[in-house]
Amino acid sequence: MVMKIYSPEFKADAVALYLSDPGHTFEGIGKDLGVSRETLRNWVRAERARHGGGSTTSTEMNTVDSPPTAEELQAENEALRRELAAARKEMQKLATERDILRKATKFFTRDDLVTNRFQFVEDHHRAWGVKRLCAVLEVARSSFYKWRAGRAARAAREQADAALAGRIQAVHAEWDGTYGRPRITAELHDDGERVNHKRVGRIMRKFGIAGLRLRRRQVTTVPEPSATPVPDLLGRDFTATAPNTTYVGDITYLPVGDGEFLYLATVIDCFSRRLVGWSIADHMRTERVTDALRAAARARGSLAGAVFHSDHGAQYTSREFAAVCAELGVRQSMGAVGTSADNALAESFNAALKRETLRGARRFDGARACRLAVFRWITRYNTRRRHSANGQQAPITYEQQSATLTLAA
Repeated sequence: MVMKIYSPEFKADAVALYLSDPGHTFEGIGKDLGVSRETLRNWVRAERARHGGGSTTSTEMNTVDSPPTAEELQAENEALRRELAAARKEMQKLATERDILRKATKFFTRDDLVTNRFQFVEDHHRAWGVKRLCAVLEVARSSFYKWRAGRAARAAREQADAALAGRIQAVHAEWDGTYGRPRITAELHDDGERVNHKRVGRIMRKFGIAGLRLRRRQVTTVPEPSATPVPDLLGRDFTATAPNTTYVGDITYLPVGDGEFLYLATVIDCFSRRLVGWSIADHMRTERVTDALRAAARARGSLAGAVFHSDHGAQYTSREFAAVCAELGVRQSMGAVGTSADNALAESFNAALKRETLRGARRFDGARACRLAVFRWITRYNTRRRHSANGQQAPITYEQQSATLTLAA
C-alpha cells in the first residue's frame, strides 16, 4: 500500500524541496512525492510557523478555491511587510559577511584553516568584533580566546619543532633520503633524543620530509582475506515472482562541487524495480550499505529469507555487512569480480539516476542540491516514473496491481 505515515525526515525534505524554488507549486510537488496538496501545504505552514513566518503566502492562496477576504489580504500584506524588513536586514548582514569573507580569502589558502581563522579574527576584531567574526567564520569564541591565550606556548613549540626538524633532516640526509619515521625515530633515540614516533611523523609531514616509498599496484576491490566465499544465486537473472524475495544493490558516486563526491547505496527489489532502501553520505564506509539494507527492512517490515545480490566491493564483503545480513535473515549473493553485467540491474539504476538528475551537467551545484535532487528523483521513480520492466508502470503501482490480481485470483 502507499505510505500514509511519513517520517520527520521525509517531511523536512519535502518542505525543503518545495521552498528551494519559488516556481514550485503544492500541486506539482505533491504529485512528485505522492502526497496530497493540502498535506504538503500544512507541512510548509508548520515549518514557517516554527521560524516566525507562518502567514499564508500568495502561492498558497492560489491553491484555495474561495476568494480571499479583506482581513486575509490585510494579514498577508502585513506578513509581506515583515518579510521585506527581515529580508533587508538579512541583506545588510550578508553584505557585511561578504566583506569579511572577501578579506579572509587569503587566510584560507594555507594548510591549517582553523588556526588561520583565529588569526584573521585576531587581526580584524577591532573592525567587526569577535562575536561577528567568529559567527561568520564558524569558529567558537571560547576556542578563539583559548587559542589567543596559548600564543606563547605555541611559539615555544614552533621553535622546538624547528630544532627537531633540523635533526630529522640531518638523519634523513645521512641515509640518502631512504629513512622513514620508524628508522629516524630509532636514530634519534640512539643519539639521546627522547621523542615519540608520532611527533616525528607530524614534523616530517609539516616540513615535507618523507622516506623512500615504492609505488604499489592499485587494487579497487579488496575482499577481506578471511571472508567466506559468497555464491552467485542469480546468474544474471534479475527477475522475481513476488515482492520482497530478491534484491540487488550497489554504491555509486555523485559528483558535487569542485572535485568532491557524495555516495549513494541502494537496495532495489527485482520484482518491481522499486528502490526499497537507500542511504547517501560523503563517505564509502560499510555503514552506508548496512544503513540502506536496514532501511529496506523497515520499509518491508522484514527481509527474512530474501536474497541480496551485489558486487565484490569491500563494503559488501566485510564481516560487518555479513553480520547485518545474518541479523536480518538475508542470504548474500555476489557476481564475479570485475564483471558489471553480473549486477546489471543496479548499474542500470545508477546510470538512469545520474542521467536524469544531472541532465548533461558534470556535477551537482553542491551537496544540498544533490541530496534534494536525489530525494525528489527517487520518490518520483518509485511513485510515478514508468518502468519498461513493469509494463510502463511505476514500481509501487506495479506492486499494488500485482497484489490486487493475486487477491482476485
